[in-house]
Amino acid sequence: MSSYFRLKVIVKSLLILFLLFLCLTVFLSLPLRWVNPPITAFVLSDDNVKSFNLRDKWAVYSDISPQLFLAVIAAEDQKFPGHFGFDFESLKKALSEKRSKRRGASTITQQLVKNLYLWPGRSIVRKGVEAWLTLWLEVFLTKERILELYVNVVEFGPGIYGVGTASEKFYGVSPGRMNLFQASTLAAVLPNPKRYLVATPSDYVYDRAHDIRQSMRALGGVGYLKEL
Repeated sequence: MSSYFRLKVIVKSLLILFLLFLCLTVFLSLPLRWVNPPITAFVLSDDNVKSFNLRDKWAVYSDISPQLFLAVIAAEDQKFPGHFGFDFESLKKALSEKRSKRRGASTITQQLVKNLYLWPGRSIVRKGVEAWLTLWLEVFLTKERILELYVNVVEFGPGIYGVGTASEKFYGVSPGRMNLFQASTLAAVLPNPKRYLVATPSDYVYDRAHDIRQSMRALGGVGYLKEL
């Protein structure tokens, strides 16, 4: 077998693998424009959850309080309307900090990808898959849809996934009837909802919720969502 023929076979094989990977990417991302996922990788990895279907309590964008969307943006990703899945300025700042004080720099879209598809860990492969899928979610989905998906799949307490379940369990109201205080408290526990509890808020949660409300006002209130 000549070296030219070997090279041709290798290139063809790599091309086929890339096309298969691209098809898999489209399969994982494009349907989310219309289809609500019944389960996520995070739910499947939670030993405390025996059975769970996210669609049972799914809340569409128009049925969710704008206060919650704004609180999540203020807490997690204040540049969400303007970026394309990555906040490079925040990432640069995070990398420049000491490891013990390092802040997260993931955007809402990146966190959605983690919840939907990824396994625990911080490997280069995992970060590469995260970045790739983040890009494609931003290509195929609107910002409103990304937010809707995120608040419906994220964990707000031990075994409590999605705003539909959380709003009823913690406050006894539908997602559309949450007030400013309730929305900011839900957003405040997102960094670690198994440690920071909505039902019994610590001083940290109260302080973080207060900071989130201040950030919400600084962003201009729910009118900020018109930029999406």
